[in-house]
Amino acid sequence: MMFDMPEFTTLYDALVARDERYDGRAYVGVTSTGIFCRLTCPARKPKPENCQFFETVGACIDAGFRACKRCHPLAPMAEADPLVDRLLKSLEARPGYRWSEDDLGAMGLDASTVRRSFKRHFGMTFLEMARQRRLREGFTALSAGDPVIAAQIDAGFESASAFRDAFARLLGQSPGQFSRDALLMADWIETPLGSMIAVSCRHALHLLEFIDRKALPRELAKLQKSTNGGIGFGRPDPTVQVAEELGRFFAGDNAQFSTPLAMNGTEFEQQVWTALREIPAGETRSYSQLAQDIGRPSAVRAVARANGTNQLALIVPCHRVIAADGSLTGYGGGLWRKQRLIEIEQSYGEAK
Repeated sequence: MMFDMPEFTTLYDALVARDERYDGRAYVGVTSTGIFCRLTCPARKPKPENCQFFETVGACIDAGFRACKRCHPLAPMAEADPLVDRLLKSLEARPGYRWSEDDLGAMGLDASTVRRSFKRHFGMTFLEMARQRRLREGFTALSAGDPVIAAQIDAGFESASAFRDAFARLLGQSPGQFSRDALLMADWIETPLGSMIAVSCRHALHLLEFIDRKALPRELAKLQKSTNGGIGFGRPDPTVQVAEELGRFFAGDNAQFSTPLAMNGTEFEQQVWTALREIPAGETRSYSQLAQDIGRPSAVRAVARANGTNQLALIVPCHRVIAADGSLTGYGGGLWRKQRLIEIEQSYGEAK
């Protein structure tokens, strides 16, 4: 997109004014409703703290937001491509249907053509879009305290086993394994770089990860095993606080996080994670530099392992560690996110 996203205040003012100059050039996701809109949407305007702005429709969908039924932000893409229009209408008519490539073939459509078209317009395939929509509905229902069967119905799954299997693939455990009387509670947080899962007790944040991190199921299982009360659904104060701080971070307002943390690791791991938090936003370190910072210059590999076991993404900024030659190295949230986070934080470094 040949368009530099303005700062948060400019975009919010445009949203309030329904400024047509931004129509199709920026979109707003409303965290309190899970809906994304054009900036010209006629609906009542959300509070600033409930807004996240995105450059593309695909970024909104990838972050877990659903399209507004008043301003129809998907309409321009549909109008530009009859194939997209047809499938979006089919998805709207059958939001709970478990779509497959066989269904596309039955409609006389070539699966590879559909895949390319949706990737071009939204950055994801049609099947991925349909799956995200269904799972998000189920997670929202569970977070609201609905029973599993109600969440299954909201997510459009015909059987409880299918819903449990899909949920388990995403989070590593079925809905029934989440405790009703849990000490730890999980909730969904939307960010411009994708959906995240936060797990908190009443006093501290224990986990914050992007939902597509491969280690997430293992990390949740470890937390589940270590906690007598297991994990449930909900949003304790630390989750509320970190969601607000993430909003300010991505809006370019503040790179500081003061949410109380529970850093569950060995003494050495906690030493590394503390050193990571001391790296200023806008700066990076190599693994060898980090090892020197903690007084263990020969422990470079151990530092790298501790970096990889961090389960508090962004808050404990392991993305600020790069290779000695300046190249990006492994990041559980994906190298594209690591690059984007470093780019975002450069503006904080320049503001010093």
